[in-house]
Amino acid sequence: MKTKILSFILLALLSGILQAQKVSEWRPENRTGISAETGLMKSWPDAGPTMLWSNLELGKGYSQPSFGANTIYITGLSGKKDILYALSMDGKVLWNTVIGRAWTGATPDSRATPTIEGSRVYTCSGLGDLACIDGTTGKIIWSYKASELNKGTYGNWGIAESLLIDGNKIYFSPGGPETMTIALNKATGAVIWRSASLNDKPCYVSPILVSYAGKKMIINASMGHFYAVDASNGEILWKVPHEQSSDPGMRKFELIKCTTPLYKDGMAYVTGGYDTGGMMVRIGDDGKSAKFLWTDLVLDDHHGGVVLVNGSIYGSNWINNNTGNWCCIDWKTGKKMWEQTWNTKGSVISAEGMLYIYEERNGNVGLVKPNPEKFDLVSRFKVTLGDPGPFWAHPVIHNGILYLRHTNALMAYDIKAR
Repeated sequence: MKTKILSFILLALLSGILQAQKVSEWRPENRTGISAETGLMKSWPDAGPTMLWSNLELGKGYSQPSFGANTIYITGLSGKKDILYALSMDGKVLWNTVIGRAWTGATPDSRATPTIEGSRVYTCSGLGDLACIDGTTGKIIWSYKASELNKGTYGNWGIAESLLIDGNKIYFSPGGPETMTIALNKATGAVIWRSASLNDKPCYVSPILVSYAGKKMIINASMGHFYAVDASNGEILWKVPHEQSSDPGMRKFELIKCTTPLYKDGMAYVTGGYDTGGMMVRIGDDGKSAKFLWTDLVLDDHHGGVVLVNGSIYGSNWINNNTGNWCCIDWKTGKKMWEQTWNTKGSVISAEGMLYIYEERNGNVGLVKPNPEKFDLVSRFKVTLGDPGPFWAHPVIHNGILYLRHTNALMAYDIKAR
């Protein structure tokens, strides 16, 4: 009997430890934009799902929320500082603390989504200041001016990377003349390794972590490359040019690559707006090379993300800064399946076999059935709260609740099936 009781206690403790180490981060699950949530509505009432609460007290930003133990974390801008907010599950601010220096150039509002593991919050400011914060008290555990101290460079919109966590490490991409990617000890902030430089600026991508060919690799994009770094030692495993259209008229724009790559079965996909287009590569069997497979100029996603559902990639494209269409292309070939006008471009996630789209100009939200033959809109509603500005934050679903952010506002909608 005593043995059974001790076994039960050990199992309970182990379960608690594992639960505490669950990571909440940018575009779950595992940065695919495919939520593991189930038991959700397959259509919404005409007026949209019920709003449970809203908070209009946040600093302006484009980050989505992440989740700890009964706490919501999100970033916002206050003056020249980026701020981490902790909210109760009913949307009330519990505390806020300064992350670091904000980007003060064009579009300064905060954009990095916090990464949560256990009771610690890891995040990044618009100038590349990293911070590890106690998720209960808001106290800074460590901070590190990663871009400044590694001679990192910036595009015209600063830094927008959401930190990637892996075992005892977190990763960040300063770019510039000294290094492309660095690994830090998540407990102390000490640098573990620095990769070689690609002599390239970082873009605004939050990378992914995959295992292939016996290697764990960080797959990321810079302004001119699609590349992978060995997570164990910082070796650059492969790099492939990923550049803008050769059209001279497009050269007046700096690249705006913001889209987290997709990966499946040794194939990796990247896309970027401003006619950069998409590109698929196959990673070599040794993990140290990548072979070009196809390019696509239909789905040049601006910054709304893309999802892979049943062999098709869904997202929206860039026609100009105010306009874009919703698109579907084939994963294996890049073939255009359809392109549909619906308001304008925006962000997309998926859950339980449905797409959730959030267009960026007027806040229209759509529930779409994935279908490689047509744009199949099931339901829609409109977000009306928040200060003026684009609807650039990506949606997220947690415990049957759809969270939508617009500038200073965060809203929670009940989408559980009844």
